[in-house]
Amino acid sequence: MPLPDFLIAGVPKAGTTALHAALVRHPGLFLPAVKEPKFFLTDGRPPATGGPGDVQTYQEHVWRRADYEALFAPAPAGTLRGEATPFYLYDHGSHDRIHALVPDARLILLLRDPVDRAHSNWTHLWNAGLEPEADFLAACRAEEQRKAAGWADFWHYVSLGLYGRQLQHLYKVFPREQVLLLRYRELKDAPAATLDRVCDFLGVETGLLREIPKENVNRHVVEDNELNRVLRALLRAGGTFGHRFPVPVRLAARGPLLTLLHRKNGPRPVTTPAEREALLPLFADDIALLQDVTGETYDDWLSVDRHAKAP
Repeated sequence: MPLPDFLIAGVPKAGTTALHAALVRHPGLFLPAVKEPKFFLTDGRPPATGGPGDVQTYQEHVWRRADYEALFAPAPAGTLRGEATPFYLYDHGSHDRIHALVPDARLILLLRDPVDRAHSNWTHLWNAGLEPEADFLAACRAEEQRKAAGWADFWHYVSLGLYGRQLQHLYKVFPREQVLLLRYRELKDAPAATLDRVCDFLGVETGLLREIPKENVNRHVVEDNELNRVLRALLRAGGTFGHRFPVPVRLAARGPLLTLLHRKNGPRPVTTPAEREALLPLFADDIALLQDVTGETYDDWLSVDRHAKAP
């Protein structure tokens, strides 16, 4: 039965959606319409509890092998099959599950400055009305409590950015020649060259992909005011109980609330020097480990004053 030849395996909020959107245009590659099937994140049915919106996300997991294989059945003959689930790098158990089923799979990883990545992650959930904490740093401080309560991986703002630990484990399972390590800024600043690197790594024709399709990103951080607090409470309630209703009903209720929540436009949010100064100590040792594990330099991530890029 058809299984993937390659995986875009990490990390969240680092350009995996953009890379997926670019690669689907290559005639030698096939990626299913379902992005983030999350098949390798569990050994069976995903949990039935979690943080706001988690249960609905778990319902979207393609966890049965037959359903997972069916995603790749439409692949034209001769194409390489792949999928993108950016949580695979973070989940050490996924490394073993992937190796057990597709040991020859090639893995593509996109890494991003961990503070900026965490901020973009928080912004995503805040703008979705699911993040209850209006202060980014306070949300990061709540991480261990949220883990203990069983909140899903996407809420692990700090831990998701500990790439050194994750790669150290991955390289114990997969040989390095099966792993392509990229940076978020490479994809943003030099898309054609980066896409050629990906195609060369996969063994398909280079020179066919020259640009990254525009990402569907939020342009602003939603204000924390009285009306928006009410809207957030409704969205979080929907995230907690919405799984009990059919998808069309959930979407019909959620859409107008999000439209009202996003009624104002503004500049893209960036991490501030104060936020970087507060969080960098949490990442410093892991960045050193990352440099040891990869042999590459990530010193620019250690600067408090460096200009933060937009998510």
